[in-house]
Amino acid sequence: MTRKVILDVDTGSDDACAILLAYLRPEIDLVAVCTVKGNQPIENTTENTLRVRDLLKADFPVYRGCSGSLVKTTVYPRIQRTQNADAIDANGEKVHIHTPLLPLPASTRKEEDIPAPIFYVNYLMNAKEPVTLVPVGPLTNLAVALTIEPEIVKNIEEIVIMGGGWNITNATIASEFNIYDDPEAAQKVLHCGAKITMVPLDATHTAYISQEDSDELKRINTPASLFAASQLDLRILVHDQAQPLEVPHTCALHDPLCIAYLIDPDVLQDVKFCNVEVSLGGVTEGQTVVDQRAIQENRNVYFAFRGDHEKFAKIFIDAFR
Repeated sequence: MTRKVILDVDTGSDDACAILLAYLRPEIDLVAVCTVKGNQPIENTTENTLRVRDLLKADFPVYRGCSGSLVKTTVYPRIQRTQNADAIDANGEKVHIHTPLLPLPASTRKEEDIPAPIFYVNYLMNAKEPVTLVPVGPLTNLAVALTIEPEIVKNIEEIVIMGGGWNITNATIASEFNIYDDPEAAQKVLHCGAKITMVPLDATHTAYISQEDSDELKRINTPASLFAASQLDLRILVHDQAQPLEVPHTCALHDPLCIAYLIDPDVLQDVKFCNVEVSLGGVTEGQTVVDQRAIQENRNVYFAFRGDHEKFAKIFIDAFR
């Protein structure tokens, strides 16, 4: 039985791999892909998404979403991030973990005419069966849709969020990028009443992808597998030089782990039902505050503290065979 999924992406390297995985795995019925400003401006994240769709020769609709966060882009001191995500490649060139435009041909097709939040409202209010939402960038689109029409929750089966962190952060000393980029949107989504599973950095860093996994994709030798391998190689280079993981020559492939969870929930480990809140200011802005007390109120999120590397690698690589 397939699961209907709407992806919400700020397409860079790992978002692109999430789109590939969602489209190629038969367990997923990819209804649509929405774009949002995140690691790149909305123009780039949308074009990158269209390029990945062309690579797949797919026809799922793409909806362009919000170009900025709900609040913080209007207040200058709140738009800073600090972590380095650059490396030097074999040619001595500086590379970033999220290139502005993916190394794929420019798309000749366009996104749909209506904005992503309006698509959410229209689709979910008329859905004949529950739909799973997988936002793997800032949560702005979904927060706007929930503001327009809170009743869309009735047709959401689950929201699987790539974001947050408990022991691991990457945007500031306290926060992960997707949550930090629009903390108000994240706080609204976490309290919308839907079932929410959060896939934080703690899970993605332990469910790492290795150089051996990338080499296996190269041996499969299809356009999609070779592109995916090129993105893994880029991420491994940057992680080794700027953001080293515990295991050398590996990378955190954050966003596809959310799709892998839909295929096999056991790919996430140490999942606890907790009250999770988002800090909205100060040095902890964007922090996901996870209550782990034995007695707590307002539990709202299934929070994954670890991931399974072997299960994840198998799910990801098998999609390209």
